[in-house]
Amino acid sequence: MTGASAPALPSPSRLTLRARVALLCVVVGGLLAVLAGGAAVVANANRDHIDTMLTQTGPLRADAESLLTTLVDQETGVRGYAVTGDPADLAPYQEGIAHEQELLDHMVGLLDPGDPLLAQIDEVTAQAQRWRETVAEPAISTVEAEGTASAQELLDDAARLQFDALRISVNELQADILVVRNQVAADARRTSGMLVLLLIVAAGVVVLAGVVLLVSLNRLVIGPVTGLAAQVRQVADGDYQRDITGIGPPELAVLASDVDGMRRKIAADLDEVREARERVEWVYSQLQKQAEELVRSNRDLEQFAYVASHDLQEPLRKVASFCQLLQRRYAGQLDARADQYIGFAVDGAQRMQRLINDLLAFSRIGRVTSGFAEVDLNKVMASVSSQTEPTREYAGGELTWSELPVVLGEEPLLTNLLVNLVSNSFKFRQPEVAPKVEISARQVGDEWEITCRDNGIGIEAEFADKIFVIFQRLHSKDAYPGTGIGLAIGKKIVEYHGGRIWVDTQVEQGTAISFTLPVTARPVEASVATQAAS
Repeated sequence: MTGASAPALPSPSRLTLRARVALLCVVVGGLLAVLAGGAAVVANANRDHIDTMLTQTGPLRADAESLLTTLVDQETGVRGYAVTGDPADLAPYQEGIAHEQELLDHMVGLLDPGDPLLAQIDEVTAQAQRWRETVAEPAISTVEAEGTASAQELLDDAARLQFDALRISVNELQADILVVRNQVAADARRTSGMLVLLLIVAAGVVVLAGVVLLVSLNRLVIGPVTGLAAQVRQVADGDYQRDITGIGPPELAVLASDVDGMRRKIAADLDEVREARERVEWVYSQLQKQAEELVRSNRDLEQFAYVASHDLQEPLRKVASFCQLLQRRYAGQLDARADQYIGFAVDGAQRMQRLINDLLAFSRIGRVTSGFAEVDLNKVMASVSSQTEPTREYAGGELTWSELPVVLGEEPLLTNLLVNLVSNSFKFRQPEVAPKVEISARQVGDEWEITCRDNGIGIEAEFADKIFVIFQRLHSKDAYPGTGIGLAIGKKIVEYHGGRIWVDTQVEQGTAISFTLPVTARPVEASVATQAAS
């Protein structure tokens, strides 16, 4: 007959560390609980034995000794009274009877019902009573009736033997009490020894559990963790392709798997970083090539600027000079069409000179620099007022500015910027209206916002960005003279100083052009109060 197979237990190697520790704790806790229960039982018995010695056998021995002393005092008191007849000598007998009864009652109260010592106590009580009835009381009565001589005859050897028998009974009672006391003491010593033994066993169980725990920790935790740490160090030293294997309990195996997953992700990220670095290096090499090309291009531009400022302007000046000479010498001597042609040639040569100069100024911004310094815009506006005075007087205009800050920049460039803005305001004025131009400043965050506002013809919102493009004109050159590069130069100057420039399209009349400049690191107080020039 084949029995049912028992359920398979999990393999020890598959037990988790928590399960192992819990199993050890359950086993050790169970053993300690059993030992604690046994110790409690033994300790209770030991306490009972000690309590018996202290509250029963000890007092019984003392009472038995006192009982013998009391009986001896009674016998001595009777003999003394029989000799002297003095009632005072009979006091020990009378007091002894009362004391004897107290001792006997106390001894009976200390014993449990059915205790063998009760029979001995009863026997001693009976013998003492018979001795008093047959010896002591008759002797006392004889002394009172017949005198001491007759009483002494009653206290003969037979009476002495009867009292000796009583004494022997009391001694036997004491001996039996001593036997009981010694037995209780032996039981107390035995239970004390058992209690000590149980405590030693419990301590041994604790020590053994500690040793087992240390060995288990070393084999299941410290060893596997040390091995895992060694593998991690190899990966940290650069061996990112090394697989990390887990040993030991399932928790550490899972940890090793997680660390290996992290290693794989780091390795993949490093591959991506390596690829990205290669791409960055390639881009950097391309940027270097572009930088070299830009340096070459800038060098060519500088060479072109030199040629434009010297070689190109020389024949242009010659053409302009001779055209002007023709105009002065032969004006009116040729026909009207010839005079018109000569005028066109002179005007074209002059405009070409202005255009070349403006282009040179545009190209030099940010390339030919004297370095940034603190610039007081109030002083700059004083220079701007002086430079634009002829145009302002011709137009009958007015230029005012409020308190302006000190900024970091190049004073010539900032002067050129404000001159262009103010000149445009006077240029693009309304007919029959005296132009008014106001320069103001306010701090917005870490920037100064400087605004040039006028009452001129204004700018349509759709052209707000177009006016800053080089050579972009909103009007014909006959209506308003100029090369169309002034605001482009201004935009480049503002951007070179780290700011931005725009047209405020929200103004109802005239034009408002604003630009920003960074605030200096230290607080600035304008050095010039509000000024006005007309």
